[in-house]
Amino acid sequence: MLTYSIRPINEEDVPFLWEMLFESLHVRDGQEPFGREVIREPSLAKYVEGWGREGDLGYIAVNSEGQSIGSITSRFYKEQNQGFGFIRHDIPELGMAIIPEYRGKGIGTALLSRLFEELALAGIKQVSLSVDPTNRTAVKLYRRFGFVEACMVDTSITMVAYVNG
Repeated sequence: MLTYSIRPINEEDVPFLWEMLFESLHVRDGQEPFGREVIREPSLAKYVEGWGREGDLGYIAVNSEGQSIGSITSRFYKEQNQGFGFIRHDIPELGMAIIPEYRGKGIGTALLSRLFEELALAGIKQVSLSVDPTNRTAVKLYRRFGFVEACMVDTSITMVAYVNG
C-alpha cells in the first residue's frame, strides 16, 4: 500500500511546481510530445512564476521516502492575464499533476479534497480549471468533485465547481 502525506507548498517546492506544470500538459494519442521549453512560454509560465503571491494556495503529495509525487495549486488571475480555465477574477484556477508512476492511486482525489477544504476555510465559493476532453481520467475525477463544463476554449474544456458542494 502506498503511504504518502500532503503538505502545503513552500518556496523550496517551486522547481517541483515547474516539473508538475510540464506533467500537466496532456498529449493526445498520436500527437507529438511537447518539448520541455514550452513551460517557459508566458501562457504557461504564469502558473508557476512568482509563486507565493497573495491568494496562492497549494499542496504537495510526498511519498514515505520524502519524494514529491504530485501537486495541486489554486491561483487567481486577472482578465488581462487570464489562465486557460479563467472564469472571473474572483474564481481561482486549479492546476494539478501527479508523477506518472503514481497516477491512479488516489493521490489526485486526496489533493483535491485537501484543496477544497482549504478553499472553503478561506471563504472561496468556486474554483475553475481547464482540461483536455480526451483526458478522460482527469475529467471523470473532476466531475466527481462537482465540476461542470462552463465552456470550450480551443481544444480544452473550462470547468467550474462550487467548493461547498
